[in-house]
Amino acid sequence: MCDYLFSVDGVARLRPQTLRHLLSSGYDVIAPLLARPGQAWSNFWGAIGASGYYARSTDYMDIVSGSIRGIWNVPFITNCYLVKMALFHTPKGQEVSYVKEDVDPDMAFCNSLRDIGVMMYVSNEEDLGHLVNHETFDVSRTHPDVYQVLDNKLEWENRYLHKDYLANFIDGQKPRMPCPDVYWFPLMSPRFCKEWIDIMEAFGQWSDGSNNDKRLEGGYEAVPTRDIHMNQVGLERQWLHILKEYVRPLQEMVFTGYYHNPPVSIMNFVVRYRPDEQPSLRPHHDSSTYTINLALNTPNVDYTGGGCHFLRYNCSVRDTRLGWLLMHPGRLTHYHEGLPVTGGTRYIMISFVDP
Repeated sequence: MCDYLFSVDGVARLRPQTLRHLLSSGYDVIAPLLARPGQAWSNFWGAIGASGYYARSTDYMDIVSGSIRGIWNVPFITNCYLVKMALFHTPKGQEVSYVKEDVDPDMAFCNSLRDIGVMMYVSNEEDLGHLVNHETFDVSRTHPDVYQVLDNKLEWENRYLHKDYLANFIDGQKPRMPCPDVYWFPLMSPRFCKEWIDIMEAFGQWSDGSNNDKRLEGGYEAVPTRDIHMNQVGLERQWLHILKEYVRPLQEMVFTGYYHNPPVSIMNFVVRYRPDEQPSLRPHHDSSTYTINLALNTPNVDYTGGGCHFLRYNCSVRDTRLGWLLMHPGRLTHYHEGLPVTGGTRYIMISFVDP
């Protein structure tokens, strides 16, 4: 015979101390405050309207934001809660049910608790976790988690940002500059890089590398590559958000005095280089204020050769690093070429920012 029921839905993300905290409270029915980060959506209602559904209490936003802290008596809890089983061993407690006509199970449960006079509580004494937003999670996609940067930022950052990304902003930290005005930053995790490649290969519709390109306005590409555009795989909005939130702060740090928020990028694409397909790219200028080039796999492991050569400076970046971003001016000064890949397959993610 158990002493407690601990109910946890799949959308709840809990900190390790959550259960111990709830047990120590002493309440018969208590939930940790869980909310979607940056939103008012939470796992409790502050009040109930005349129709028996949600109503906003005067202190709801203060509780959700944490501007006031404590344990609060509330009429409805969901997603995660702890219940003393002794409640169900009383005559009234046996009337508690998850079933009621025209309402969902949680509403039926809370309604039956209210009917027998059992109080429910929510605690925000500590930060005990948060809720994820499942509404845009599309299981039909290859690696649906990578699409969640807009809706589930905390999970996305933990999975996909490079472990050293925040070190880019340490005071006194000088960014790496392998060639003049070419900067190198850790940006994305190995998991991001693998899944990004998987999405492209699952889609599979690589361009043919010719000048004729129906995806472009005008249908002509002066310096063609074999590539897939982000709008072809449903990642355009997500990638533009990545540029705004994670790339733009790096740009402002090294190209001081240039500020454009949000950055504009019409051309966002993954390039694939192979010896038997397209091994290299001829010298060219990019149609951008600045260009970013993200290494999605590893030289001398996944491929041999490759890299980027800047002709004006006679300087090459060959030993690129997985998940690291090269950033350089696009027009005038940084005439460059893609060096030949001699074995394997090289993948890079490219954006021409502020064309």
